[in-house]
Amino acid sequence: MKGICAPKKPTIAIIINNLIISPQKWSAICRARDMKLYIISNRLPVKVSEKNGTFSFTRSEGGLATGLDSLQTAYEKHWIGWPGICVDNDSDKQAIGEKLEELNFHPVFLSDTQIKNYYEGYSNSTIWPLCHYFFAYTLYKDTFWQAYREVNKRFCETICRLISPEDKVWVQDYQLMLLPGMLREAVPDLCIGYFHHIPFPSYELFRILPERAEILKGLLGADFIAFHTHDYMRHFISAVERVLRMNFKLDEIQLGNRVVRIDALPMGINYDLYHNASTQPEVRQAVDRTRKLFGDHKLILSVDRLDYSKGILHRLRGFAAFLEHHPEYHGKVALAMIIVPSRDHVGSYAQLKTKIDEEIGSINGAYSTMDWTPVYYFYHGFSFEELTAMYHMADIALVTPLRDGMNLVAKEYVAAKSENPGVLILSEMAGAAVELTDALLINPNDTGQIERAICQALEMPVEEQLRRLQNMQKIISTQTVDKWAADFTDEWNDICRKNISFRKKQITANAIGTIKQEYNRAKKRLILLDYDGTLAALKPRPEDAEPTPELIETLQKLCEDSDNHIVINSGRDHFTLEKWLGNLPVSIAAEHGAFYRENGLWHKNINKPVWSAGLLSILKLFVAKTPRSRLEVKETAIAWHYRESDAWLGTLRAQQLANELVSICIQQKLQIIQGDKVIEIKSPDYNKGSEVSRQLKKEYYDFILAIGDDTTDEDMFKALPKNAATIKVGYVSETARYNLPSQEQVLPLLQTLVNISGESSTNDKVRKGLNSALHFFKELLNLK
Repeated sequence: MKGICAPKKPTIAIIINNLIISPQKWSAICRARDMKLYIISNRLPVKVSEKNGTFSFTRSEGGLATGLDSLQTAYEKHWIGWPGICVDNDSDKQAIGEKLEELNFHPVFLSDTQIKNYYEGYSNSTIWPLCHYFFAYTLYKDTFWQAYREVNKRFCETICRLISPEDKVWVQDYQLMLLPGMLREAVPDLCIGYFHHIPFPSYELFRILPERAEILKGLLGADFIAFHTHDYMRHFISAVERVLRMNFKLDEIQLGNRVVRIDALPMGINYDLYHNASTQPEVRQAVDRTRKLFGDHKLILSVDRLDYSKGILHRLRGFAAFLEHHPEYHGKVALAMIIVPSRDHVGSYAQLKTKIDEEIGSINGAYSTMDWTPVYYFYHGFSFEELTAMYHMADIALVTPLRDGMNLVAKEYVAAKSENPGVLILSEMAGAAVELTDALLINPNDTGQIERAICQALEMPVEEQLRRLQNMQKIISTQTVDKWAADFTDEWNDICRKNISFRKKQITANAIGTIKQEYNRAKKRLILLDYDGTLAALKPRPEDAEPTPELIETLQKLCEDSDNHIVINSGRDHFTLEKWLGNLPVSIAAEHGAFYRENGLWHKNINKPVWSAGLLSILKLFVAKTPRSRLEVKETAIAWHYRESDAWLGTLRAQQLANELVSICIQQKLQIIQGDKVIEIKSPDYNKGSEVSRQLKKEYYDFILAIGDDTTDEDMFKALPKNAATIKVGYVSETARYNLPSQEQVLPLLQTLVNISGESSTNDKVRKGLNSALHFFKELLNLK
């Protein structure tokens, strides 16, 4: 892992706060500060049990624990989670905690009621079935949700007691989806990662969840969110855009002064452990026992935890159809079905087990002979040696979940095949299907496909079996659990570094103080202000974004100082700007500089273009194809707005429209500008930068302030000298010197320059919000 505490080249110095620090000294600083990585999961990788008043501790050897244990990082690793036991006695908690602390494990103790309502309730009776597309099994109870929030909060409190701001926190899975947001609120600059180990459902299913918005906001507290496959990633982005009405730019979304990145990182296994298992004496002995048990029968292996998402009944029915239609295989093929007990005290799971028992009994009752049993049924877990022996021996692995986040059994089977053949039959609904394309991929709901896949596997030549296995082994031997963990942390580190850089651009007390000092000292000031998204909040209907009384008052106050030259530099049409701001003694640049007003008079930089019939027909077609989109025809530009449209459809149509417009705009020498929920077509001769150049040619200014929120404002920032106070609102700009997270902070910032409070407002709600933000800025500057 390329952590900041482990420079790639020891000869390169590290610069921190303008001090040059050698790599050796930086490593010493890291050790001195004891920088830590906290892995947060519902369960610790150890199970605590009690017998006769004595506690025993058993280490988990699961894939996640194994992968994260081997993770190479400059941070000291710690783990926080439930220890697997409910204890009420404080002395017992202390005894358990002290033992676990020796392993850098920190327990979060939960009550029986919390386990019932948080874990068995909301996590596994609400979220689990919904994410696995079993909507009919989803239970909604307010007590479930309250417990889920309560436990997530308890995890947050435990973490906050342990961490320092420079530490990193990696949250694991669906039981803790509120935790990143809670941590972000408690420690705003903390570096937080989250991995979702189960499927993320499509928007149409996720929207059913009553708490959908709160869960999405909780997840967006992380800096980096990852899923097993791009499908789950796409579903999450769609849910955020539709439920929260937030906009992604490819795989990133900016929230205030930070960016959240989304990616797909398929989890792997410890490949060498499984691939070399057959050389171990214990495994060889287990192979011999397995061979004696099954004899010369072709062995089909099925390994699952008891769960309705695993498609166990469909699998059995597919095997039954195979036996019915292919009597030539009677006495020659056996299915070994390993089912690990799980939640069988829960009603739906108990019913599932009953149906499985009945189905297996029906198959064996119909086809068994004195020397052949079609289905061998094992309702218990197997040791590593026994399981890898089964993998090694099995001619076919039947892995057909109805929905699965990844499914590591498929990868374990492939890895365990050293030189002996075998065929993997894999559900296309499992995350592993994205990588293991040489498996026989089937729709697990189609029992006929299962039947045909078994026949194809049994008849497949050995050479083809080995070729397919070798292709899949090349993939999983590279994409191991170690690489998964390292890839996650590398990308997580990258986005955290980016957010640190972005935070440096955020307006701070020092920055505000410097801007105000320069403002006060200056003799001639140029203040350039965008309108929509800067002076006024963006509205679904642009005509509703009229200036508030507070805005008019603030602009008026700025204009009263004769040393100030105020320019409203906007993409809006000049008729609207004249109507709203015409009574103020400000200069106005409209339609990106195509029109400008000085001393109350309007001037035109270009002639009114003639829009071709072809261009208009394309735009009108997209208005018709996109509900709630609209066309705005300005004097020198045309804008297609889709702010009110469905998020997914609007984005799709915007991409399609841009593609359609390229050729015709090139021919007609027009420029396409993609703004915030708008596509605009205009002449390339004028933009907000050309208006800045015009202003700078007229007069010398010893103070320049420019504020804007859109991509079009980048032209304004680029045209200004480097010492200008350029401020980007919302998404951080590579060009602007500073960032202001939200539009609501623009007006209070301007008010701090002229020392007004906005108390004359007649709108109490707006005044309260503005005064709150203004109070914040004044506190920073000690100007109260």
